[in-house]
Amino acid sequence: MITIALTKGRIMQETLPLLQAAGITPAEDIASSRKLRFATNQKDVRLLVLRGADVITYIRRGIADIGVVGKDMLLEDGGDGLYELVDLKIACCKLMTAGIAGTSSAVSPARLRVATKYTNLARVWYAKKGIQIDVIKLYGGMELAPLMGLADEIVDIVDSGKTLLANGLESREFIADISSRLVSNKASMKVKHAQLMPIVDALSGAVK
Repeated sequence: MITIALTKGRIMQETLPLLQAAGITPAEDIASSRKLRFATNQKDVRLLVLRGADVITYIRRGIADIGVVGKDMLLEDGGDGLYELVDLKIACCKLMTAGIAGTSSAVSPARLRVATKYTNLARVWYAKKGIQIDVIKLYGGMELAPLMGLADEIVDIVDSGKTLLANGLESREFIADISSRLVSNKASMKVKHAQLMPIVDALSGAVK
């Protein structure tokens, strides 16, 4: 059995057409189901629907053989024990710093308060710039943190920038381009190489 882990939300919505182009379709409508495990039209392939960070855990632990996850999660995690196989070029956005529009990015020269769910990335980014930070871990509603005085800046994914604008914030510094990647468990690629590579090649072809 080949197990493919998918990231919930936008990434999954944009992954399903690629899987279909590669000849893999769920046996039922994922969007209308509360299930998290799905059979497919391929009797030896099944799908799991997970949060992004959990996709990495399931693959690393060998429960899933391959999966689709955002590059932001891979950068935050470090990607140890995983192969990054294909840039699927979906769910594209940018990882940026942001703050209240019209204010200086150096709100506190001595130490910045930075709200983000990307705590490792934030520490590395600001350390490279020689800026000390206090990291405030949040899981959502990041734009509210500067407005309410919880943080000086945020580190978050920016797509169109409309959410920042609507909340009186502006993007400041670019950290990385983000898109979704097909990744695999290293052990699975050795043991199930002959089964996995046709799927990998088909997805790569679907992207092209």
